[in-house]
Amino acid sequence: MATARPTDKASPLRRAGRTVGRALHLPFTGTARSIRRATHAHGAGESGLGKLIELHAVNGAGDVMITVALASTVFFSVPTDQARGRVALYLAITMAPFTLLAPVIGPLLDRMPHGRRAAMAGAMLARAVLALAMSGAVATGGLELYPAALGVLVASKAYGVVRSAVVPRLLPPRFSLVKANSRVTLAGLLATAAAAPIGAGLQHVGPQWPLYGAFCVFVAGTFLAFTLDHKVDSAKGEGKAQLVEHRARKPGLRTVGASVQNGLIANAALRSLSGFLIFFLAFLLREHPLAGQSAAVSLGVVGVSAGVGNALGTAAGSLLRSRGPEVIIVMALTAALGAAVCAAAFFSGVLMAVLGATAGFTQALAKLSLDAMLQRDVPEEVRTSAFARSETVLQMSWVFGGAIGIVLPLNGVVGMSVAAGLLAVGAATSVRGLLSSARRGTPHPRVA
Repeated sequence: MATARPTDKASPLRRAGRTVGRALHLPFTGTARSIRRATHAHGAGESGLGKLIELHAVNGAGDVMITVALASTVFFSVPTDQARGRVALYLAITMAPFTLLAPVIGPLLDRMPHGRRAAMAGAMLARAVLALAMSGAVATGGLELYPAALGVLVASKAYGVVRSAVVPRLLPPRFSLVKANSRVTLAGLLATAAAAPIGAGLQHVGPQWPLYGAFCVFVAGTFLAFTLDHKVDSAKGEGKAQLVEHRARKPGLRTVGASVQNGLIANAALRSLSGFLIFFLAFLLREHPLAGQSAAVSLGVVGVSAGVGNALGTAAGSLLRSRGPEVIIVMALTAALGAAVCAAAFFSGVLMAVLGATAGFTQALAKLSLDAMLQRDVPEEVRTSAFARSETVLQMSWVFGGAIGIVLPLNGVVGMSVAAGLLAVGAATSVRGLLSSARRGTPHPRVA
């Protein structure tokens, strides 16, 4: 009896401690369980897609923290004239070599189909190391920052190419590729929105702290990549796709019909618009902010509009049937062109925000429709390779639009006119072919 009394007295304390512990960690574990249920719903957990969705969320969170650190160093820390020079230097040192390296990434990754998990983990680890390396130079903005930023871009592109290639292997039953891609993309957008204020908060602690945060996120992503299903590393029945026909020996993007070609042109126009608006509006709103608002608030309004539009476009893509992707792309391109023309003709801050939201919405919707056409028209044995090459083309289009946005004079009407011109060229070279393909129908019976 004497030995039982201490236990009797201690057990209520232990129970109280356990209760407090559960109360403290319940918000975190409850949130984690909710996220896991959402990412693993409708068979995504059994097929392995759920873990890829979570990995892409980690990727988006890490990338936005690096973006916050670089933007604060390259853009916000100096006057506008110097900022334009710094961003131009950033584009020259990082983006220009990147346009040369990007076409090589896809073919290089094609040679290692059995190491896709390792490739994604390597891309995560490389960005973790580079984020740590940049933390020493981010306060001064020295030239040593730019080669590391180039490395981050290349690693991010490599991850994106491999991610696009493995999605078809992780499709749950009765899941279309467009729906799977929309889930993955939406997870990345939500994670970016959640991590951006965290990165901004870390920035107030010190300019290097967002990079420390990115380091931790990417280290976690490195381990998470190896938890993906082993199907990711399977290359059974795959081949390589070419953007240009090579003696018709292998099916490629040009040998499967005009739909994919024209869809890629239309998407390239929308992606170039995205790059153009990011750079041009960043400088324009810094010099001429919205009425009654600071430059930071003005940039935030337009940025949030574009992000919301992108998220809505991604969500809409998961709901729409993929039986008419050509028509969806035409409608998206036409809507973006109409918004750009209105912004040029009746230039105002409200119309700039509308154009940003429209650009985000139409880019997301057109990209998901292009994915559907690639699944429908490109033979399965070369489909993953085709995704890699289309992603490279779209990234180079974004770089092209961004370069125009940097060198253009800070005149709103001129800028919106150039934006409309980019879309008009894309529409003139793709809409007729897309509509003709939609009327004829596809010779391939598959439906995404």
